[in-house]
Amino acid sequence: MKKIKVGLVGYGFSATVFHTPLLSVLDEFHISKVMSSNPEKVKSDLEGVEVVSNLSELLEDDSIDLVIITTPSGMHYEMVKDALRAGKHVIVEKPMVVSEKEANELIQLAKEQDVQLSVYHNRRWDNDYLTVKQLIEEGKLGDVKMYEAHFDRYRPAVRDRWRENEGPGSGALYDLGSHLIDQALHLFGMPEFVQADVFGQRDHARTDDYFHVVLGYGSLRVILYSSAIVPSNGPRFQVHGTEASYIKYGIDGQEDMLRAGKKPVDDTWGADHPEHYGKLTTGEGETTEIETLHGSYVTYYQKIADSLLRGEELPVSAEEARDVVKVIEAAFESSKEKRAVYFN
Repeated sequence: MKKIKVGLVGYGFSATVFHTPLLSVLDEFHISKVMSSNPEKVKSDLEGVEVVSNLSELLEDDSIDLVIITTPSGMHYEMVKDALRAGKHVIVEKPMVVSEKEANELIQLAKEQDVQLSVYHNRRWDNDYLTVKQLIEEGKLGDVKMYEAHFDRYRPAVRDRWRENEGPGSGALYDLGSHLIDQALHLFGMPEFVQADVFGQRDHARTDDYFHVVLGYGSLRVILYSSAIVPSNGPRFQVHGTEASYIKYGIDGQEDMLRAGKKPVDDTWGADHPEHYGKLTTGEGETTEIETLHGSYVTYYQKIADSLLRGEELPVSAEEARDVVKVIEAAFESSKEKRAVYFN
């Protein structure tokens, strides 16, 4: 079987937790080069992998098929552009870029170069979201009228890291908001309008760490929320329809498992704790516990392999990721101007 030779750009949290563990369990991939300023760490983790200090060294390698970019968001545009120009297939961490204009340029360039461009929106494969999606698709809720999703944390002290410092692509809306918006768009498509409140809530905040985003779809309202000052979490999902409500506490545990060094090697991966199973309550008041589907971040890369080797559809298209950025830009505009922003 032909292996997809991978060049990995960056070797920080994203690469070590979310990408290399998943690639390592799939026979279709082989990481051959890593661009990193910490070669000792790379070599201790990935035996036999060549480490380079700059992107051009990696892109000059004709044997590399796929470049995976895990650097800070503000660096994505230029790095993706260079990789596409070198004729490489590209996966880039979310958010794809920091503006719709940049996204459209990269989409056009990928078409011109006849290569694939995808974005790692892995939380489409969270166990809780997969369960919500199935309940909606099966009509268990009826006509959905309100969908609310939270991504809350308790981090009251501002840390000195790029996501919490002022700069392109920093802040909670680009970071956590990308996940929530992608999930909502995957379910409901582009909204008619966006209305948002986005700001730095913590003392000494240097970028946004709070957002409350409302997406409008006819009689449906989608509410997406995040705060860094939540000592005790409420529901992760609340979805209300004409037939039933689904309430779900707890968050998918795949990130914690990957942080702990575990890999998706058996069918227990992505299982939820039974105490976190959501409840479905009908309009007649009948409540049923719903076993959570298994989460599966590795599915993203399985589908990437199917796309590159067998010509199947990408798991996340560049156009879908562009729409996430478009909504983020509209949310910032809405918050600044204190008005709803409508899409044509």
